[in-house]
Amino acid sequence: MPDDPRDEPEAADNDDFREMLREFLSGDGDMDPAKLASAAGLPSDPALVARLIGQLQDALTNTTDGVNWDLALEQATTLAARGAVPSTTDERASFESALHVAALWLDEATDIAGLTQEPVLLNRSGWAESTMPVWTQLAEPVATSIADALTEVLDETLPDDATGMLGADPAKLLRNVGGTLFAMQLGQVVGQLAAEVVSGGDIGIPLSDGDQRQAVIVPQNVDAFGAGLDIPLDEVRIYLSVRELAHARLFRHAKWLRLQLISQITDFAHGIHVDTEQIENLATQFDPSNPDELRDAVTSGALIPPKSEEQLAALARLETQLALIEGWVDVVTASATTRLPKSGAIAETVRRRRASGGPAESAFATLVGLELRPRRLREAAAMWQKISDAVGADARDALWAHPDVLPTAEDIDDPTALIARLTATEPTEDDVDRAIADLLGDETGDRPREE
Repeated sequence: MPDDPRDEPEAADNDDFREMLREFLSGDGDMDPAKLASAAGLPSDPALVARLIGQLQDALTNTTDGVNWDLALEQATTLAARGAVPSTTDERASFESALHVAALWLDEATDIAGLTQEPVLLNRSGWAESTMPVWTQLAEPVATSIADALTEVLDETLPDDATGMLGADPAKLLRNVGGTLFAMQLGQVVGQLAAEVVSGGDIGIPLSDGDQRQAVIVPQNVDAFGAGLDIPLDEVRIYLSVRELAHARLFRHAKWLRLQLISQITDFAHGIHVDTEQIENLATQFDPSNPDELRDAVTSGALIPPKSEEQLAALARLETQLALIEGWVDVVTASATTRLPKSGAIAETVRRRRASGGPAESAFATLVGLELRPRRLREAAAMWQKISDAVGADARDALWAHPDVLPTAEDIDDPTALIARLTATEPTEDDVDRAIADLLGDETGDRPREE
């Protein structure tokens, strides 16, 4: 008889957990592999299920530690290739013509210089492959946090004989299993996005890896976007080409912008700490016959605690910057596409698509606990239009020269003061200028003298 009856539930939990691990490792458990794949966010596809089980088995003997990013890339490109249709020679020629026209029209709407590299047409797998380095950079802080929390919980809850069951380093083994599940989920998300995005800037941030900005168009997805709009396809191709070129030009011109934006996202992600108590509850209450609860806990954000004050402030700054970028692109695109009879209808379709979340929301919400939705897009676009009307495109675009002169959230609320500064006939003085002027104009004799 136990010395303390309160020990019985804990002992039972340990026995259940030990038995579940043994069954999983031996392959004799009742858990349906398809349900396990569903819990990992993968579709009910026999090939994907087989790949998941194979990768998990490899993870049990893997000598590395952490997330297998190569697996994420393999998963993404495999999914992206499904349903992909190669562009014909005529279609590619049509897109190249659309991009040429878009560049000429954009030259009339902004003096920001054109790109030094030719735009590229990518299929879905090519988009997934070219953007994966940035996706892994954004997702790694959360992946590390999840792995650390999982290891901490399992170190505390594993039975004493776990080392014999799982090997000399159970924590490392479990991190590998968790990293495998995370990598396959990342690959699933990027693979799905590859079937939705129309261009390189469609997500709102530059996903190309490197210093040179290059415009990217995904022809199959552009044509899918235009399907059912009752708008000539040539107009849709030109309009989306203008948007993509404007986005790429902006990031090439404001060389500081990409680093600042990516840094804000990763700083936010580094602040995320997975709730170990939630993981512990999930582990002890997990029903192998119902793995949907595991998937729901991961994808709903239930494991991520409420945002801290610092994160909320960072999120506000990030949302403002995204709104400024997208608002500027909207205004410049509208100006450059006045020749298109249906440009207004295409623009409204783009806005509705973005307002409903677009392709970015599910990806970042799942991977980083962050929604990249420019909530103040319309207000930011209205501000940029007022600036254009007041001072012209050159002075408007000069505001991207340095982060210190970029409009603020207050300017989006009311651009009156900003426009007044831009239209002032005499330069305005700031506090430093006034202090220097006062010092130089001091005639009291109290000013310190140089020895």
